[in-house]
Amino acid sequence: MRVFTSLACAAAIALAAGSAWSADKAKNWTAPNDKIYAQTLSDQIMAEHPELLSVTFHGVPPGMSKVYTMFAGSFPERIGNPDDPDDIDVITKGITIVDPRWNKNDTVRKFVMMMPLRDAAGSHLGLLVLAFKRPQGDSRSENDFFVAASKLRDSLQPRIKAYAELFQPTH
Repeated sequence: MRVFTSLACAAAIALAAGSAWSADKAKNWTAPNDKIYAQTLSDQIMAEHPELLSVTFHGVPPGMSKVYTMFAGSFPERIGNPDDPDDIDVITKGITIVDPRWNKNDTVRKFVMMMPLRDAAGSHLGLLVLAFKRPQGDSRSENDFFVAASKLRDSLQPRIKAYAELFQPTH
């Protein structure tokens, strides 16, 4: 038997009815008032990588259990949105998802990479999602995006001493 939370039920009903479900209707975490280290990293990545549409950090905030959420990213209004099942798969299974998604209603074509986030010791921490711009005529392959995303993700690894550090305030 499958049990759904009220949030999951509301989302399933909305999707079955053909209407869009917005996860920001019910946040599952609230960021602290001070900017956290993960948000500082997100801001730095976006400033250094104009080829990206967005970067987001996902996982379970310290002191919580099985509350999978976006805790930092380039769209601050989405922080605290519950994670989708594919996000949770990357977090719990350590898999990588190569997602050449592009919806005809999107204003910008994109290629999404969902990768396990690791700390300096190589421990699996959560999820890093990188959405690359993919303009019309872009000839980059899935492998090109995978290599670029892996390089960016791996460059973060030595900058993260421990998972809890991602939630520490920065100035």
